[in-house]
Amino acid sequence: MTRNGQRLLLLIDDEPAQRRLVAALAARAGWRAIFAVDGEMAIATLGTQDGMQLDAILLDHCAPDADATDLIAALRERRPALPILMLTANGSVAYAVAAMRAGATDFLVKPLAPERLLAALETAVGGTSSGELRPLTEKIPALLAFDEIVGSAPDFRSALAIAAKAARARIPVLVEGESGVGKEVVAEAIHAASPRAKKPMTAVNCGALPPNLIESELFGHERGAFTGAFERKVGRFAEADGGTIFLDEVGDMPLDAQVKLLHVLQTGEIQPLGARHAREVDVRVIAATNRKLLDEVEAGNFREDLYYRLNAVQVTIPPLRERAGDIPALARHLLARIATQPGLRPLGITDDALQLLGGYDWPGNVRQLQNALFRAAVLCEGAALTRADFPQIASMGARRIAPHSSPTAGGVTLFNPDGNMRQLEDIEADVIRLAIGHYRGRMTEVARRLGIGRSTLYRKLGELGIDNAA
Repeated sequence: MTRNGQRLLLLIDDEPAQRRLVAALAARAGWRAIFAVDGEMAIATLGTQDGMQLDAILLDHCAPDADATDLIAALRERRPALPILMLTANGSVAYAVAAMRAGATDFLVKPLAPERLLAALETAVGGTSSGELRPLTEKIPALLAFDEIVGSAPDFRSALAIAAKAARARIPVLVEGESGVGKEVVAEAIHAASPRAKKPMTAVNCGALPPNLIESELFGHERGAFTGAFERKVGRFAEADGGTIFLDEVGDMPLDAQVKLLHVLQTGEIQPLGARHAREVDVRVIAATNRKLLDEVEAGNFREDLYYRLNAVQVTIPPLRERAGDIPALARHLLARIATQPGLRPLGITDDALQLLGGYDWPGNVRQLQNALFRAAVLCEGAALTRADFPQIASMGARRIAPHSSPTAGGVTLFNPDGNMRQLEDIEADVIRLAIGHYRGRMTEVARRLGIGRSTLYRKLGELGIDNAA
């Protein structure tokens, strides 16, 4: 750390524009960046006064004169405790595995979203979000149908039931939930269950786009529409024509772009920048946000008319800490997916490890759990993950999940907030939802495990108002 209290970041990158961008982003969180254009200069820097004060290293894998993994190993050998973050355009899991085994602490994929860089830097110096490979959710395919999404907590299954019903219509859907809860997974399930399933789903992270480029990215532009527009660009709405567009972090969209989005929702027309005429598009919009969008409306940061257009159906995904009973099944499911990636193998997980994971409150939600499992799987030498494979989680202590919450049995809440028992009908509905989620919608198995006939099960579904997707 520098004398004025700033943290010090060594950026290894030979591209001046990229260096300036990263330095500006890091400065927002109180970091000062120093630079090295290649590995030789970086290693030399470690021996200087600035090098001795370093808090983290960020390496662009395109830095010249050395293979990135070799350079990571050389840096790690000289500074064993110094966090090393990798920045790359290569989002493959195999590359992440190689970088981590060489000694990388975290792995970021271009284009670099500001919040991901800042969160990774915070994590690198011991922040509370726990070490995690932030973009891993994007690198491991997660396209699942509703009955393949793991989770049996009543609130979670209810949210999926709403999403499943909304999938059949064309109306916009707003998915709210904390970062990492799986909003894009739900959006993909909505698309897969819709009549548009054979058409593309285009995802756009509004928070990762510079404000001056978001309109061009979404709606396109003509050649010469603005300085630097040397070629015509087809916007993401045009690419998604006939299918679905997923607008992630829609709350970060600038107000002028919100006006154009509202126009698209009202008229079904887009007008690229510099174009003389509008064109019709048939696009289903699913938006997501990690904020309370209504609060943003009240604060004047989001248009009220656009909010109500996007919020035709609202799906709220609960955080992982509110469905701790799902963690064992979710961990095994994620490990099975991780095992399919290059350089990795199937692994079990012991009860003591599951107990540790279940006792943590997961501020980064499912994404953080997946990344913690990935990190453990990369470095594990045994046949199963144990408590010892999660030192970062263990070192923080088992932060108990909602100790004030109502007692539950397998994720089913037994008591009302006033301390009285819930009605039997409500508990029965939750048990049936739990079984449907646990057995992935296989209704014959659900009926058999509950000890009732299929006809009885379907009668109860109707009486209790439970959708099959619940």
